Amino acid sequence: MSSHGPARPMSSRKSAPLKGDALVPGDKSISHRSLILGALSVGETRISGLLEGQDVLDTGKAMQAFGAQVERLGGGEWVVNGVGVGGFAEPSGVIDCGNAGTGVRLIMGAMATSPITATFTGDASLRARPMGRITDPLKLFGAESVGREGGRLPLTLVGAKSPLPVRYATPMPSAQVKSAVLLAGLNAPGKTVVIEQEATRDHTERMLAGFGAEITTEITDEGRVITLKGQPELTGQTIAVPRDPSSAAFPVVAALLVEGSEVLVPGIGQNPTRNGLFTTLIEMGADIRFENERLEGGEPVADLRVRFGPLKGVEVPPARAPSMIDEYPILAALAATAEGPTIMRGIKEMRVKECDRIDAMARGLEANGVKIEEGEDFLIVHGARKVAGGGTCETHLDHRIAMSFMCLGMAAENPVKIDDAGPIETSFPDFIPLMERLGASFRRENA
Repeated sequence: MSSHGPARPMSSRKSAPLKGDALVPGDKSISHRSLILGALSVGETRISGLLEGQDVLDTGKAMQAFGAQVERLGGGEWVVNGVGVGGFAEPSGVIDCGNAGTGVRLIMGAMATSPITATFTGDASLRARPMGRITDPLKLFGAESVGREGGRLPLTLVGAKSPLPVRYATPMPSAQVKSAVLLAGLNAPGKTVVIEQEATRDHTERMLAGFGAEITTEITDEGRVITLKGQPELTGQTIAVPRDPSSAAFPVVAALLVEGSEVLVPGIGQNPTRNGLFTTLIEMGADIRFENERLEGGEPVADLRVRFGPLKGVEVPPARAPSMIDEYPILAALAATAEGPTIMRGIKEMRVKECDRIDAMARGLEANGVKIEEGEDFLIVHGARKVAGGGTCETHLDHRIAMSFMCLGMAAENPVKIDDAGPIETSFPDFIPLMERLGASFRRENA
């Protein structure tokens, strides 16, 4: 059963060469943050290119529940009239964040230092994900929470009445944890400091500065030290959301999988904390050209021209994991067709995403004749150029697992089936028609 209705099985068949332009949706991370920071600002925030997947739409509904005015003008154009830092009202109902792990964790941070109470829930996948990594640092501000065993949703968060500034070293590389702490620090007096040993995506820091917060980042012996001065007045902004590099990964890899393909993927964010996949693909021998490099909304952007060619397996440095943690599933699918093993280590964060992504990819690849090795924090895919296919893959309500196996089927000798395409709607609503326009051969199956 999908989180949004009955399961929708689909299969993907060997494809003719993919050709054309792939206009992928707006960056999901930046879309979430645009709505939240717009709601925490004074005045109007105008957003263009917003990802209109279910995850982001759920964040928009949550901002309305906290008192902000959120209006869709059409075609990715949105307007948010915010309530200012500390201005959240107590919601009258439960906040349902659907499948959005980023959404719920950032929203918890944004409300944790206001004297209000909110209850959060989500779909079956989100209810299984750990929230203690967020609620533990929020307790340091004075917030309290009550949830299911392990701090899982449904969970009620009671905001701090007299919040304290916090100095917090993140125990794992997580942009969600860092961002939740920084958003909580907005309504705390003094300076809130976050220390991370490994750099994670820095959209929150960039966007806080753009909205008017006083925030600095220093590299010290402790690590990457981010300091935020509390209780600023954020001012509404005009935001052009770049296209999502995590969504771009799918047409990029599909072009590398299918012989004879050439695809242009325009306007893709090239933030250095997000581009680990493209670095890895080039190391594998991928023919990727970065054209028309530019800045949009403070973020580096480029058009990606991708051509099919033979690839070789590589060992991905563990230090690269934070910059591509969401892209390992599609990398694993591509690695099945590369020459030799592709070794991915330091990836235990994959086990606490929408599902256990290491296990989901391992089982799905095995079902399609691919030899793998796995451990708690590693996955090794033994590539063999040709993939037998013919298997059915469980998606576990995970959009990236679903899309990864749909891409694998384009190069397999026999169709690859997924048990549910429904979760794709959460992040990439246009995935199926976009890939079919390029030349992919997908088929709806009977449940």
